[in-house]
Amino acid sequence: MSTYKLATYEAGQGPRAGIIVGDTLFDIAEATGRSEDASMRALIRDWDNAKPRLAKLAASPGGKGKPLSGVKLLTPLPEPGTIYCAGANYTDHVAEMAKAQNMEPDPDPHTLGLTSWHFIKAAGSVVGPNETVHLPRRSKKVDWEAELGAVIGRKATNVSMEDALSYVAGYLIGNDLSARDFTRRDKVHDLSPFKFDWVGHKNFDGACPLGPWIVPADAIADPQKLAISLSVNGVMKQNSNTRSMIFTLAEQVSDISKKITLHPGDIILTGTPAGVGTPKGEFLQPGDDVVVAIEGIGELRNKMA
Repeated sequence: MSTYKLATYEAGQGPRAGIIVGDTLFDIAEATGRSEDASMRALIRDWDNAKPRLAKLAASPGGKGKPLSGVKLLTPLPEPGTIYCAGANYTDHVAEMAKAQNMEPDPDPHTLGLTSWHFIKAAGSVVGPNETVHLPRRSKKVDWEAELGAVIGRKATNVSMEDALSYVAGYLIGNDLSARDFTRRDKVHDLSPFKFDWVGHKNFDGACPLGPWIVPADAIADPQKLAISLSVNGVMKQNSNTRSMIFTLAEQVSDISKKITLHPGDIILTGTPAGVGTPKGEFLQPGDDVVVAIEGIGELRNKMA
């Protein structure tokens, strides 16, 4: 089982890939002598070959490391591929959002023969741990959404659900920030197929905090048995478990791969549980401190401004 984490850190002349062993970060390229190992994107693109190299390095790092407390961590994958985000994928979240809209909750989509569905976040919306998110001036209703993220490490086309998790390189934490007042387009009929604005709703600068590092997949025994929570200014807002997902990660990887090929560096954000702000009319304000925690991975903290 892996005993390390992968991070991207600020080295003074730009981002570099690091491996965290205990409380110490080692520069991967310096340790391996391979210049291409300075890039996390390059490591993920070559994951099948990089994985044993990293495991060997973790077992005997050598060289001079840096105390993790003194390192500025960036988003672990500064140049991600496509970011796929699962919609309506926790039973408790579906129920709370239906109640907020005075609707009956939809039945389990499995019973209707449906598969998982996703929208896309722009890579340019990604920010890292401890970065300040400047709330967009156009929105007064920015909501939080704690999410487990899976980083794809192998090209995946038409993969089976049974094999799907073997295509995951590792896991990180995400916060799918959402501008709720841009969910629906004004002055467009409610029954129009053009009513919803997914770009306006889900994409703005800083809309996708990711981090604080990537935990290799073999360190997580079961991605469907992880406690997940989110707090705002120390007050717990979301507190659930990934077992409450409607479509498992394996189902999501398989479903997406049957629509379009997944590539190394793509990220799947797997949905959010109950406890978002919308049902209570609570939204993020400048100065808010938001912390997402996932069992076995760590914490992702961001300040709003």
